[in-house]
Amino acid sequence: MIIDDYLQKCEGIIRTISSQKKEITTAAGWFAETILAGRMVHLFGSGHSRIMVEEMWPRYGSFPGFNPIVELSLTYHNNVVGANGQRQAMFLENISGFAERILRNFSLSEKDTALIISSSGCNIVPIEMAELFQQKKVKTVALITKEHSASSTSKRPDGKKLADFADLVLDTGAPAGDSMIHIEGLETPVSPGSTVGGIILVNSIKAELANLLTEAGHPPKVLTAASIVGAEKAKQLFEEAYDEHAHRLAELYRDAGC
Repeated sequence: MIIDDYLQKCEGIIRTISSQKKEITTAAGWFAETILAGRMVHLFGSGHSRIMVEEMWPRYGSFPGFNPIVELSLTYHNNVVGANGQRQAMFLENISGFAERILRNFSLSEKDTALIISSSGCNIVPIEMAELFQQKKVKTVALITKEHSASSTSKRPDGKKLADFADLVLDTGAPAGDSMIHIEGLETPVSPGSTVGGIILVNSIKAELANLLTEAGHPPKVLTAASIVGAEKAKQLFEEAYDEHAHRLAELYRDAGC
């Protein structure tokens, strides 16, 4: 069955991610240092990479300490065509200087860290985002699809890709072109794998990070369903987590642009 083929490909993705335990642990360690210092881990992804940003925070099973940078002009393309359509988003994610305009809103610190997601690692805005973070001495983790990135051409004139500006690179394990299933009689493959790998990677980091924060005596305030902790406790966790996020974010606005 075609379904079995896709599931087998996903099992291969899990094996690829399992081989990166050292890198995942390193990323979690860097992020723990940032959060314990009262700062935030910056998250950025354009296009479908926004999915991994929102998976990291805020949602059930996640906790404060992250600054999810989701630029709607690069990610809101539900209309597909017309106003706010996909064509515009794909155009804007390759406009040089846009990343600088986005980061101009925040005050960065060497205590901060960043996670930049881009399957190809070849679009200009994510690349420049990582480049700017490195210039500010912010440790940067890139989440890419290595095979896809290697077979793709950077949109930058100098040919540099996201991985060139990362202190650590994580691989989703998906194939070049992302789509994993070839069907007889259909010219082009279907069913991408990078989102599967990306979601597993960010949640693996999240789990290791929660453990590190707890071991350090600062267990995170995890957004938790009422079905697990009861309605009153769930409400308390939500309020406390959102308050903590607001207080951390306030520090990023304090000296914005400096």
